[in-house]
Amino acid sequence: MKAFASLIAAIREEGSAALVSVVGADGSAPREKGARMIVRPSGAFQGTIGGGALEWQAMAEARAALERGRGPAERRRQALGPNLGQCCGGRVELTLETFDGRDLAELERLAQAEARGPFATRTLAVADGRLAREIARPGERGALERFGEDETPLLLFGAGHVGRALALALAPLPFSVRWIDPRDEAFPRFVPANAQPVAASDPVAELDAAPDGALVAIMTHSHPLDLAITARALAAERFGYVGLIGSATKRARFSSQMRAAGLTEAALDRLVCPIGAPGIKGKEPAVIAAGVAVQLLQARS
Repeated sequence: MKAFASLIAAIREEGSAALVSVVGADGSAPREKGARMIVRPSGAFQGTIGGGALEWQAMAEARAALERGRGPAERRRQALGPNLGQCCGGRVELTLETFDGRDLAELERLAQAEARGPFATRTLAVADGRLAREIARPGERGALERFGEDETPLLLFGAGHVGRALALALAPLPFSVRWIDPRDEAFPRFVPANAQPVAASDPVAELDAAPDGALVAIMTHSHPLDLAITARALAAERFGYVGLIGSATKRARFSSQMRAAGLTEAALDRLVCPIGAPGIKGKEPAVIAAGVAVQLLQARS
């Protein structure tokens, strides 16, 4: 979740918004330090601090704070025990901040930094009890808050049924998807915010500009194109995952052709085909996409 962009959207649509942040977590807590939730006056929300009674109570407190109007930051510690109706056994420390139109200029500054990728801030208390944030220098140490999404780059080749299902499955997940297909008309009218459709005349060449460690998922409409992309990706020996849709028979045929073209056995062993997490049955696009999304999360880790 892009916290500052979400706050700006909430303020523009509903006039105000609250930010609930986990600033400390001990023991068996449902979420880690840095987890956040945006709450709107209407009760709509984005993000999560762990669900259950803790989150329900925090949402109610956030809405009550918004009714009182923009005010000082509030901080509280909460034991996750019987008093809350939870048995996690840990403790969390939360901050609750409220924002309205007076904060838009400052939020825009932070949203611009957020759009460029992960960054850190130093949080300062100011005279009225509110919090101010200064962007930390690269490498700076100390008590810092971290914002922005650490997205893993993924090259998704193919905008057919499974490609579309996979793009949707990855929409809420921490991936930056470069979605490649030579057929411009194959892409849907609307695509997820973390996906960039690319109607490439030479899809194979897209691999050359990809960053080291990127993940590659191959599911085009053409077996010859699948083969060309797979061979180039494996030969590069710099991608964290190369997955190809297809059966064991397709893998055997492709491996034979790539071996004849000079690829080593070590390179061929890195190919993931059939694609998707083991044990997930079904050939429906959404089912295949769910299995591939699990596998990509494992590769990301």
